[in-house]
Amino acid sequence: MLLWRVLSALALLAMGGIHLYLRFHGTGGVLGMLFLLNAAGALVLAVAMLVARGPLLRIATSLSLLFVVGTLLSLVLALTVGLFGLRSSLDYELAPTTLVVESIGTIVLLVTTVLVFRPSDPSSGDGWSQ
Repeated sequence: MLLWRVLSALALLAMGGIHLYLRFHGTGGVLGMLFLLNAAGALVLAVAMLVARGPLLRIATSLSLLFVVGTLLSLVLALTVGLFGLRSSLDYELAPTTLVVESIGTIVLLVTTVLVFRPSDPSSGDGWSQ
């Protein structure tokens, strides 16, 4: 379980790092502010993935999954039909990388969420269940 929590935190940090990079390398206005908020949210959720326990871990994991899926969906919408009046392209800086990172992040967080909500076996004695 610890491995999946660390992988989830890394996925969140990678996603947030991409948005932070894009914010400070040309993306301004409202979209730039949203990218900055995305980076801050990713950092908070990554820390929560590592330090939360019990019911708070379930909340953190669920919110993290929704956050990554929402960000991925936003990018897909921007690439296809447009979002907030903006249309993106795979030719834009880091767009393909972002698609890959957010897709992998979605899978990792989905697995982590399933593991966190799985009933733990107290007899396993591994000490890593949550």
